[in-house]
Amino acid sequence: MSEPARIAVDQFLPHPPARVWRALTDSDLLERWLMPNDFRPSLGHHFTFRTLARPGQGFDGVVHCEVLELDEPRRLRWAWRGGSLDTVVTWTLVPEGRGTRLFLEHAGFDPDDPLQRRTFTLLDGGWRTRVWTRLAATLTALP
Repeated sequence: MSEPARIAVDQFLPHPPARVWRALTDSDLLERWLMPNDFRPSLGHHFTFRTLARPGQGFDGVVHCEVLELDEPRRLRWAWRGGSLDTVVTWTLVPEGRGTRLFLEHAGFDPDDPLQRRTFTLLDGGWRTRVWTRLAATLTALP
């Protein structure tokens, strides 16, 4: 459940944690389900995601990130900065039967900032629907 300053989503994926981890940390796979990027699974690595600009929301289309935590294959955390946002995205993988329970937390939104509230609403919907659908398809297509 999400709250004003934090998006929280979890989803069961019928794939082992190592496979899910690969989709989260391989730049080419990450691009398939999220956005073009220059990610490397290295603590402290600065990288970007690129998407469509939203000038009316003060967003130039570039999300500036930094790998803050890398605990293979359990937890990945990165800074997520773009426009007026200075937030953190955390992925937690928990083995569940033959699959993985994947938890996403995107935290640090300012609920008193109208622009961040709008951005929160857009990202909350995207994380809940489009991203999970694309991630699941990417995982299914892996050899």
